[in-house]
Amino acid sequence: MAWGFAKNQVTPFTLQTSDGETIYAWHILPLPLYLQHETTVATQDVGFCNDFTQTESFRLLSSDPEARLIISFHGNAGHIAQNTRPDSYHALTDTSSYHVIAIDYRGFGHSTGTPNERGLILDAAAVVDWAINVAGIPSNRIVLLGHSLGTAVASGVAERYTLQGVDFAGIVLVAPFSDLATMLSGYRFGGLVPALGPFAFWPFFQRVLDKVLVDKWHSANRLASIVRHSRSRLRISLVHAKNDRDIPWKEDNKLFRAAAGEAIGILDDDEFDSWKEARTVRTSNDSFVTTWKTGEDTIIRQELFPYGGHNDILGFAPVTLAIMRAFELEGTTYD
Repeated sequence: MAWGFAKNQVTPFTLQTSDGETIYAWHILPLPLYLQHETTVATQDVGFCNDFTQTESFRLLSSDPEARLIISFHGNAGHIAQNTRPDSYHALTDTSSYHVIAIDYRGFGHSTGTPNERGLILDAAAVVDWAINVAGIPSNRIVLLGHSLGTAVASGVAERYTLQGVDFAGIVLVAPFSDLATMLSGYRFGGLVPALGPFAFWPFFQRVLDKVLVDKWHSANRLASIVRHSRSRLRISLVHAKNDRDIPWKEDNKLFRAAAGEAIGILDDDEFDSWKEARTVRTSNDSFVTTWKTGEDTIIRQELFPYGGHNDILGFAPVTLAIMRAFELEGTTYD
């Protein structure tokens, strides 16, 4: 393939949403598993698959009782294979046992429809439903991975299932934002030009913007709801690069506070900052890790990494490590 995958390591297929849209998806086999079954996988028909369930790739996913699946939700621009996205899939599958399913939202790439908040969450629900009910992967072996806009999608679909009593192995949010109005207020094109021009510097404008936006993407509220309603095991990881010029890394602070604050109760700003500092390890002037846990049930982790910008960070070690922690591989610690 043009993106450096082995022959038939990637299988393109489609899913149907509950409201009748067709969502384009990729299944990416972990390369070590591919190597074990190279002959049968490489001799499958090449290209788009009308019935993925009839393929060897599907059998390798659905018949393995230990299979672990990452469902990847990409950012706002482009499509499933644009820019650094294939590199991030390589980082997740080249040396691991993880399967990856990545989708294009409605209105993106080959998917039908028009994007909006409700619709994108339905798109995410379609792939989660497929993974659990068709591929037979239990939710406790699924990690939801979101990047940029995808962090809002992942938060939205995770809340939907948490309210139904379904918990996942983990929720990993890379370069996230707390809500759309806040993100737009801080967003800069190319890291330099404020998206809202001079209005970005008027604090009250953010409140006005939140009222008029149709799609609000209140991820901070959704994380709080997930913590409030989680019935068993919960792992939330926030990862951001300090040199992200698109979404300020301090958005993670709001998400961490929303999630942790739901469980620890109301603290004023100074009290919360002191509480958080006691749980923070500063690894350099430009990086830190904050970990909060209640027994073994709930672990919320925020990591600032010095490098990676807005996009490259998705293929960097902190993201892969966050996924490994969610799957609780032998020897994993959270200290």
